[in-house]
This record gives sequence, structure tokens and C-alpha cells, in this order.
Amino acid sequence: MPSNAESRSATHFVAPLEETPLQAIDQVDESEKTRSLWTDAWDSMRTRPTFWISSALILLIIVVALFPGLFTHVDPRAADLNNSDGGPRAGHILGFTRQGSDVFARVIWGARSSLIVGIVATVLVSIVGIVIGALAGFYGGWLDTIVSRIGDIFFSIPTVLGAIVIMSVIPARNAITVSLVLAAFAWPQIARIMRGAVLSAKQADYVMASSALGVSRFATLVRHVIPNSLAPVIVVATVSLGSFIVAEATLSFLGIGLPPSALSWGLDIGTAQQSIRTNPSTIFWPSAALSITVLAFLLLGDVVRDALDPKARARR
Repeated sequence: MPSNAESRSATHFVAPLEETPLQAIDQVDESEKTRSLWTDAWDSMRTRPTFWISSALILLIIVVALFPGLFTHVDPRAADLNNSDGGPRAGHILGFTRQGSDVFARVIWGARSSLIVGIVATVLVSIVGIVIGALAGFYGGWLDTIVSRIGDIFFSIPTVLGAIVIMSVIPARNAITVSLVLAAFAWPQIARIMRGAVLSAKQADYVMASSALGVSRFATLVRHVIPNSLAPVIVVATVSLGSFIVAEATLSFLGIGLPPSALSWGLDIGTAQQSIRTNPSTIFWPSAALSITVLAFLLLGDVVRDALDPKARARR
């Protein structure tokens, strides 16, 4: 028979061997609980060179739009016909437009209008689409039917075509006006995506648990369903921002976007048509700035989509 001291000693050494695996499992569980979709998405994005390149370009464009005076001290509206279609020279590295304005200064200052339209239109479309899509998907019934039919009507109208019709009858035009018109025709896409995400999310266990705890349906929608349905909306919104910048440039190019007194890449591209044979650089530089900006947002949207797509994450 072993003594009491030997029994206590045996127990002392056996207990940790029995508890160690359980403790390890608990630690793994806690580690998994602390991770979320957004954590996994960030881990995926930060390993992609495309994410850092597109982010750097977008940051540079934002700085240029906010602080154009850091990049040029030339008045972009100053015109001297003696410099009409002039080539590059000291202090004017990109030459002059047909009106004798500095091309570099106009490209730098034109970033502000294009970025304002893109950001404001994206924010408006996202807010309207999230609210309408969430309400229609969560409550369903007659509300879903009405919203879906109205969305079908607007979805059948191309955004740029609808904006052309509306902008052609608006006398006073500015960046906010263009943003509102574009948002009026572009919200159904976000609404449809949000509705589908909410239809999937409202079947989750946490929604039933919230209802069992006595939380109202609207509170459940705001606190739980909407936050867990935003991933696909963020992806589409990121890509749409570049599309809205192109739409603004298209409207301004046609002469029904921003007023002629504004500074915009689309306006400069439209004006440079007259010099495309004699001085093609006047149309090249604003077009290049527009293309780089749109490409940066499209690349960022692709990276975000891959990071937030459950199927892509599962394959990785």
C-alpha cells in the first residue's frame, strides 16, 4: 500500500497532465473567438502588394485634392494666349492649353472636383441602398415588393443616360448637384446587394437569440443584422467610387456636368479636343490622371472583394 505522501505526490504530478490538453483547447477556442471577418480580411489584404500600391495612389490623390497648393503655385485659371498650346518650359513642366493655362496646375486642381463627386455620390448611394435594402430584406412582405419594383424601374435606366437627361435641364450645376443626380440612379445596385445579405443574415442563430431575449426587431436589425451584412456593400462601394468619377468626367466632357468655370479633368479633356492634333499632350495628362485614379480604386476594390469573399477565403 502506498503511503499518503506518495499518493499526494502522484496526484500532484498526474493532475497537470490531465489539465494541460484542456487548457490548450480553451486557449485555441479563445483565440478563434477573438478573430472576425474583418481581422481575417486585414490579414489577407496586407500581404497583397496590390493593396499597398492602390492605397498609396489613393492617399496621394487625396492629398493632392485637399492640398493642391503643395504641388503648384500657378493659378490654374490664369490664361495668356501668347502661351497657347506652348510646350514645356521652366516652371511649366507639362506645357500650356489652347487658352494658355498651365496644364500641370489644371491637372492638380482638377483632382478636387472629381474626388468630391466620387466620394459624395458613393456615400449617398451607400446610405440610401443600405437603409432601403435592409428594411426590405428584413421585414419582407409588401415593403419588399414595393421596394423591389421601384428598384427594378431605376435599375433599368443606365446611370449616365439618366444623369444626362436630368443634368440637361438643371440650370445651376456644381459637384453636389452632379453627385445627387448620379446617386438618384445608382442606389438600386447597393440596395439589391444589401437586401440579399440581410435575407441571409436574418436566418442566423444570433438573430433568433436576440428575439428570444426580448430585443425588438428594429433593434436587432440595427445592432446585429446590418453590421454583419456590410461586407459585400463595402466591396461594391469601393469599385463604384471609381465609376462615379468616370461618370462625372463623362458629363463634364459632354458639357452638362460641372460648369465651364470649374476645374475638372472631364472639362479639360473636352476642351483639349480642339488641340488633339496640334498639341495632344493637353488631352493626355488629364486623361492619364483620370485613368490612374479610377484604376487605383478598382484595384483596391478587387483586393477588398477577394479578402471579404468567403469562397475565396476558404480556397486560400
